[in-house]
Amino acid sequence: MKKIFILAGGYSNEREISLITAKSVIKELKKNSKYDLLLTEPDGNFVHKLRKFKPDLVLNLLHGRYGEDGYIQSILESEKVKYTHSGVLSSSIAIDKEISKKIFRNNNILTPSSFKLVFKKNFNLKKIIDKIDKKLRFPVVLKPINEGSSVGVYITSKKNFNLNIYKLEKFKEILIEKYIPGREIQAAILGNKKLGIIELKPKRKFYDYEAKYSAGAKTQHIIPVNITKKNFDKVNMIAMKAHKLLKCRGVSRSDFRFYNNKFYLLELNTQPGMTALSLVPEIARYKKISFMQLIEEIIRDASINK
Repeated sequence: MKKIFILAGGYSNEREISLITAKSVIKELKKNSKYDLLLTEPDGNFVHKLRKFKPDLVLNLLHGRYGEDGYIQSILESEKVKYTHSGVLSSSIAIDKEISKKIFRNNNILTPSSFKLVFKKNFNLKKIIDKIDKKLRFPVVLKPINEGSSVGVYITSKKNFNLNIYKLEKFKEILIEKYIPGREIQAAILGNKKLGIIELKPKRKFYDYEAKYSAGAKTQHIIPVNITKKNFDKVNMIAMKAHKLLKCRGVSRSDFRFYNNKFYLLELNTQPGMTALSLVPEIARYKKISFMQLIEEIIRDASINK
């Protein structure tokens, strides 16, 4: 039997999503008797459990900070155990929206213009607004530098900027990004293969946290995407290029806006969700890859990579 040590839950704002992901994955893996599974949280005792269980590999189903930012990966590296998804450096770069965007720009990948704001005591709102007017123009997107699942993301006009900026003060650092209208398209990479794309039409302003994880939000998922073959190949190529630039492993999902016949890469996710409403499993299903096959491919990728 293959011994799989599953990490889920954690301390980020995406804790509940991580637990839902783990529930979905465990339910599927239990259908196959060749797996011996142990689920645990990354608490102060998890390294002791890891050493006692002696797994063949760790299935990292954590989301957000401490789970996909290189922190837990560094612990697993020190324990010399194989684990799923991207490594320490790739994870830490991908979740840092400022650094990853610099890498994209330096390698001719189109991404919205932006600048970082570090919250300091009595920060000057007028100067920030003047800088936006000069460099970006409203509307803009406000987002934490290193959160996932669209946690704390706001599309804001000049009129409601003051209201929204204070909601993000708790994050210490945020990215202020030029808002790009247009179609929301996501592209998934699995190992060294282009898995496919999906388009989203949320009833909300954009594909935010509620649109992602609330069945009541009723985001429309469109697959196949009505797009030319040239653009289909182009967005897949950009996603693969970003995946390789950051030296990702396993699965990654790149989020794009398609506007004026151009693809703008918003960010790359190194550990996309695997819930019933998640996009990567849906793309895989369309390609006739079952949920079990998808999980086993992620496990296989971790088994052959260190």
